[in-house]
Amino acid sequence: MNAQIFLTVLAFLLTMIMIFWRPRGMNEAIPASIGAIIVILSGSVSLADLGKIGTTVTGAAITIMATIVMAIVLESFGFFNWVAIQLYNRSKGSGMRLFWNTNLLCFLMTLFFNNDGSILITTPILILLLNKLRLKPHQKVPYLLSGALIATASSAPIGVSNIVNLIALKIVHMTLYMHTAMMFVPGTIGLLFMATLLFLVLKKDIPEKLPVVYIKLDENYVITSAHPLKSEMDKDIEKAQSTFMKKILLFVFIVRCSLFVASYFGIPVEIVAVMGSFVLLGWRWYKLKLKPFDILVKTPWHILIFAFSMYVIVYGLHNLGFTKYIIDVLGPIVSSSIFNASLVMGFVLSVLSNIFNNHPALMIGTLTLTEMGLDPITVKTVYLANIIGSDIGSLLLPMGTLASLIWMHILKKSKIKMSWSKYMKVTFIVIPPTVLFTLTVLYFWVRFVFANHV
Repeated sequence: MNAQIFLTVLAFLLTMIMIFWRPRGMNEAIPASIGAIIVILSGSVSLADLGKIGTTVTGAAITIMATIVMAIVLESFGFFNWVAIQLYNRSKGSGMRLFWNTNLLCFLMTLFFNNDGSILITTPILILLLNKLRLKPHQKVPYLLSGALIATASSAPIGVSNIVNLIALKIVHMTLYMHTAMMFVPGTIGLLFMATLLFLVLKKDIPEKLPVVYIKLDENYVITSAHPLKSEMDKDIEKAQSTFMKKILLFVFIVRCSLFVASYFGIPVEIVAVMGSFVLLGWRWYKLKLKPFDILVKTPWHILIFAFSMYVIVYGLHNLGFTKYIIDVLGPIVSSSIFNASLVMGFVLSVLSNIFNNHPALMIGTLTLTEMGLDPITVKTVYLANIIGSDIGSLLLPMGTLASLIWMHILKKSKIKMSWSKYMKVTFIVIPPTVLFTLTVLYFWVRFVFANHV
């Protein structure tokens, strides 16, 4: 093994170890950027490659950051606290309803924002609500675990909810519109299947009835709609608050729809995302008199550094022939039929994601796919199979995604015990059949949409 190969492989392995370990809460961008520097110095990635990587990554990172800015603005309006109240009120005292409402909330939060943002938003809200309800530790698990799994997996139906999905779209020359047309139906059906399995596995710990409580969110006490002491003034305040929040929700929905329209007409989606975040910032300034400068501090700019650095490391492995090796091993199976290709690549990406994390795994899988000499429909279908593996199959172990690592960290800070064994007792039952089911639905959906090409 020459020095170039040794340094590149070493940089990759050390980067993965440090991201999983995160000593003293180290930001994942730090080990990723150090690893990328080592790869560049080794000569595995050239200056020309860096320019290509920058073009591929920048648009995706800007789109995700603009979405996170929107989430920060909505938090200023108290939107997420309002959502938590709606979650409780609409459950009408039923623990079963709260379970399904929790999963619906996490699904929508990922679609409206992104998977990491959904975890950061919904997990603290759920912890606050479940603590207020004084549920026993085992009764909290169905809500917290199913919510985290659904929130992370919900980045599969639409590519804009995950930065690595957006990067991969660029590599395979696929529009956001085409991704959604081919993936939204099978992805959503797969999530329903997954939620049903989660319910069957966890229902023994779901309480039948929830107590009637006062919910304290931020500095305000809010009387729930079920509470007998609710006054007419409370009702008027709640109605005005709901009207305002629904207007914000409608605006965010319009912005998200605009991303797909822009993609369809070939307009860079990051432009639309940034415009939407600017409008919301202006709205906040007008409504709350809050100047937008705090966004400069609150926005996680490290996402751009992390995405760029990880792609540099993976591109170094690609240049050294790692993807060629995968092609040599899997090429004959993948080229035999779309169904075989989808199943094989979907499960390979699941394994790679749980070993290396889904960010580098999907990048490796996508780069491999583009060099297999497949026809355009097969490339797009197998790419979507890769998405299923990296977004859903990666959930088998807590280290498969950054979102699940963030979730475990939030639980630990909140002194909620969630061991790996407790996590895997559920995921080993739920995730493999969900991946197989979703890959099968994807194949038949693609046959239906492209009947003359498959």
